[in-house]
Amino acid sequence: MEYPFLDPAILGRLGAIPLESRQPMLGNVAGRHRSPNRGSSVEFAEYRKYVQGDDTRRLDWKAYARSDRYYIKEFEADTNLLAHMIIDTSGSMSFESKGEKKIDYAKKIAASIAYLAVNQGDAAGLSCISNKLNLEIPPRRRASHLQSIFKTLSETQPKGETGLIEGLHSIAEKVPRRGLIIIISDLFCDAEKFSDVLQHLRYRKHDVVVFHLMDPQEIDFEFERPHRFVDLEDDSTIVAEPTLIADEYRAIVQSFLTDIKRRCHDANADYHLVRTTENYESVLSSFLLDRLPKKGAR
Repeated sequence: MEYPFLDPAILGRLGAIPLESRQPMLGNVAGRHRSPNRGSSVEFAEYRKYVQGDDTRRLDWKAYARSDRYYIKEFEADTNLLAHMIIDTSGSMSFESKGEKKIDYAKKIAASIAYLAVNQGDAAGLSCISNKLNLEIPPRRRASHLQSIFKTLSETQPKGETGLIEGLHSIAEKVPRRGLIIIISDLFCDAEKFSDVLQHLRYRKHDVVVFHLMDPQEIDFEFERPHRFVDLEDDSTIVAEPTLIADEYRAIVQSFLTDIKRRCHDANADYHLVRTTENYESVLSSFLLDRLPKKGAR
């Protein structure tokens, strides 16, 4: 099936860049990502002293010849990645002005990353949060599993007030193994509470990514005549003269964006502010390239 949020040409180009974790992962099969567990293959990590019961095949006889002591070689065992796409589907995600609806942009990001993950042998899952965590598709590695994710995305529509904080806390408790948590939202929630949930996710040893979607009009506030502004989550309205409030509004928004970025940085979360007029291929390409291991690092 064809979906409006998938572009085969773009996926083909992005597929040349691997999706990497920034920290050891705990998957259930062998893969390309570092594991916190020690194994007996892949890449040498360190020596440790032999203890009774260790596999004698892993003894380093050269080290024994030098020191007259028995040492075991340990290696980093690679594993697969569990990528969890989490989309904010509250009412504010339906806003659009100069770009496209935030929810449509979110679907492109989530679907593309899910495809890239499964295509390289990793697992991808999806959660949608409006006023509560109302949909969960656990991560799977099968290509057929992508159809469940894509079909769900195609049917998802934003509505209601945000329950992002409560939903993320629930996900932090439910996800049994550390994984890649990708949050796609406009983050219209309490910044301090969002900071708390980031720390919760980090405490559970997840690798956290935040795609902060904003329509350009929400940042620039370029209105020239009186408008009735409608809250897309609770339908409340307010009539205002934009020229009288524009400077104060922009200052508040910039303070909000700076605060969110700082809180993500403090939680060691990978933060990306994205305007919905940006080319999403460029956004994802930068995201993937930034996560590649630096030369000489692993």
